[in-house]
Amino acid sequence: MENKRGSWASNLGFLMAAIGSAVGLGNIWGFPNKMGAGGGFTFLVVYLFLAVFVGMPIMVSELAMGRKTGRGIIGAYKKATKKFRWLGWLGVLAPFLIMSFYSVLGGYCLQYMSLNLAELSFGLSGIFGATITGGDTFASMLTNPFGCVIFTLLFLAICMIIVKGGISGGIEKFNKVGMPALFVMLLIVIIRSVTLPGAEEGLKFMFIPGYAVEAGFIAEAPSFIKVVGSAGGQMFFSLSLAMGAMITYGSYLSKDESLTKNSLIIVTSDTIIALMAGFAVLPAAVANSMASGIPNNEMVLGGPKLLFITLQDVFSNMGPTGPLFGVLFYLLVVIAAITSAISLMEVIATLFLDRAHDAGKEGNRTKVTLWVSFAITIEAILVAVCGLGENGIAPAALLGKDIMSSPVLMDCWLDFMDCWSEGLAMPIGAMLMSVMVAAELKPKYILEEVNGNKPGFFFWFYRICIILIAPVVMALVLAGQIVAFFTNVDGSNAASVETISYIVSFIILVVGYIYAIVGNKKEARV
Repeated sequence: MENKRGSWASNLGFLMAAIGSAVGLGNIWGFPNKMGAGGGFTFLVVYLFLAVFVGMPIMVSELAMGRKTGRGIIGAYKKATKKFRWLGWLGVLAPFLIMSFYSVLGGYCLQYMSLNLAELSFGLSGIFGATITGGDTFASMLTNPFGCVIFTLLFLAICMIIVKGGISGGIEKFNKVGMPALFVMLLIVIIRSVTLPGAEEGLKFMFIPGYAVEAGFIAEAPSFIKVVGSAGGQMFFSLSLAMGAMITYGSYLSKDESLTKNSLIIVTSDTIIALMAGFAVLPAAVANSMASGIPNNEMVLGGPKLLFITLQDVFSNMGPTGPLFGVLFYLLVVIAAITSAISLMEVIATLFLDRAHDAGKEGNRTKVTLWVSFAITIEAILVAVCGLGENGIAPAALLGKDIMSSPVLMDCWLDFMDCWSEGLAMPIGAMLMSVMVAAELKPKYILEEVNGNKPGFFFWFYRICIILIAPVVMALVLAGQIVAFFTNVDGSNAASVETISYIVSFIILVVGYIYAIVGNKKEARV
């Protein structure tokens, strides 16, 4: 990166990169399942409400902070606030920890793409006299740490090369090609998925309120508050909020571009692609499970197993065209993973490049990218070797504890890293950021960058959302994450953890407001 800080070559390039950051693995294996289990269309309505009234204002805030300060997340918080300047470090910790497992999952996708490509080219199942099944393949992959490490390194190498190319020369160029390609391949997979016999059951699961319970996919409908927490969590993580990505990308954005319009496009596009992922994944998964005689309540419709077991079985059962669709599907998942991963890597790289810039030096992007990639590689190898807890080095296993009676975060290193990043650092960061804007900086700080603080619809919309709605919803999201990660695998402590989660979340919210208000001199440094 040159001493004069880089920038996007075009607003389209920025949008493709920002949408790429938002669109990731969570869209593919998380949104469809949560939508179905959360009441179908009811979940969708709640999700859209939260995306507009929580996701939009937080995204606008992050983009505005980045552009106003011209710095990545650490520099942005340092310039904006005295009290909450430490909050930026949560936004660096989160992407660093996320990359530990995101690169491993990206490596899994590369392995599966290679598997289907080999099957398409050489007919390996015919050679070995057996059909490639998702369950056997996944188990074999997890218990082969060497292979997982190799493909993890390959995924990281791809990301490193792109980030090393810079904002316009690497990230923007890749996303301009990658995102349209992802969209086209997703359409192809959707057409095949919805035309499978029994696919309509998957669509009913997603869109008809109460059908998940009626058809026996889930035992009982979740409460409204749980739907809000689930939809809020999915919205929050899907839009790449509180992980520094939008602040970092915003810092390279021209002053001439509309932050409100760009935020609306990003939120809308991410939601559309999440729905498209549902059309691509759920109908095929349900149809294949029905054809295999699997009861509705035993179907795997979410998480890594959906991606690597259920869907691989779908492609294996398609006949001669199955490997082709397998290659297309896993390639689009790889692209989605890369577009998200490079934004996370850029957050960390920008921290060091900004420090060199502030010191009057020319930051060496190549050197910084190599060191960042090396640090991520160390933690990623741990997650890869763990094999989702299959290889005896899960945190619980190392402590001599029974995994089933231990909290979820202890069952494997992936969940451990996920807990401290997406589970805690991100929702706490987003909640306190909204508190910071509402009570210390005041909404004016953001609105000045957005529209010159001119009264109008967005003026009042933003103030109401950032002051009243966003902090409360983020407290609910945090509570949901505490429940998800600190409940024992066998569910034995579920009731007590749920009670504690709400108490802890709202204590943090109240203390945050008190901290922001007391002694507030309404000072903001720009």
